[in-house]
Amino acid sequence: MLKRILFTTTIIASLYVSLNAAVPKEKVFVVERESSSVAVIEDGLARNHMLHMHNMNHGVMKFYGKDGYLISRDGYIMRFNPMTEKKISEYKTSKSAIGFVINKNYVAVANYDDKSVDVLTRNLKPIQKLKTGSRNVGIKIYKNYLIFSEMDNDTIAVYNDINKGKGKPDFKLYKEFKNVGIMPFDALLDGDKYINGFFNSPWIGELNLDTMKFKKIPLELGKRKPILKVPHFGFWSVSNSKVFIPAVGDNKVFVFTPKFKFIKAITTEGMPVFTALSPDKKYLAVTFSGKKFPVIQIIDTKTLKIIKRFEFKGKVLHLRWSKIKPFLYVSVNDANEVIVIKTKGWWMQREIFQIKKPSGIFIYEYKEGRK
Repeated sequence: MLKRILFTTTIIASLYVSLNAAVPKEKVFVVERESSSVAVIEDGLARNHMLHMHNMNHGVMKFYGKDGYLISRDGYIMRFNPMTEKKISEYKTSKSAIGFVINKNYVAVANYDDKSVDVLTRNLKPIQKLKTGSRNVGIKIYKNYLIFSEMDNDTIAVYNDINKGKGKPDFKLYKEFKNVGIMPFDALLDGDKYINGFFNSPWIGELNLDTMKFKKIPLELGKRKPILKVPHFGFWSVSNSKVFIPAVGDNKVFVFTPKFKFIKAITTEGMPVFTALSPDKKYLAVTFSGKKFPVIQIIDTKTLKIIKRFEFKGKVLHLRWSKIKPFLYVSVNDANEVIVIKTKGWWMQREIFQIKKPSGIFIYEYKEGRK
């Protein structure tokens, strides 16, 4: 009898825990490109708009723990609460900011206009301004290093935090790699490898941040076309067995091994801008510029074949895979909507309206306890 009571009590307790377990959820934040605002989508509906977010022409958002950060084209960085959707603080670093990184002790912003990198506290109080004499791109953090590319100087700069990650950082120039390629424009950090691309050189650069050795990896480019929109190398896609890189000025996606041995050049419908890998690494979504702005193609990463094509009623400026749902979110700028593609079966499940000129899509994941 006692065993039966204990067994029943255990089942009830387990059921109670299961029913009250935290449920993974997501908020989709969509930059509204021309209205200084950000739309917030939950459960398939546009539920709010964060207003007065400055020039959102190239708005970029990142999350770190319970904080959200956003930079505007006109040089503001903003910290906000992603749950309440309220701005906490802001700081203007320059007249034009392009990228930023976050760690537990600081935020670093790469600037175009005043040719510098700003280092701030997590609450956006100024610590340092690193003057470079160049527009700065491809900013990354590795261990105690801050790494970025100087577009106008054809240089990769590595700064070292002499406080070794303890408290407020103090960055000193550690090493510069000059003449790495003509006009670096974006970069990817893959483990200890800082990998960047160039506007006007037929190679990509790989800097090993442990050995501080740099090498050039050639790309087989065809006759290059005028570049209408810069490929985002921050959206290079790296799986366990392959690296996918959008070509600059060519209708191709390059496929390499993780050690950058060439596998294949996949011919695409247009000049690729984003190559976004699905969370399960099975599929690659590719967006384009020019006449093919309204198109996305889906590539099977095992066969390296294009398996699906979607065309929309306007320019596709961004897309993002959900990590907790079988969804691919697509911002269709001219149609003022976000499309949700159901990736099980590849069909358009939902059109989300009340989004004004959408571009960047960013997803905040959190857990919600059952009541």
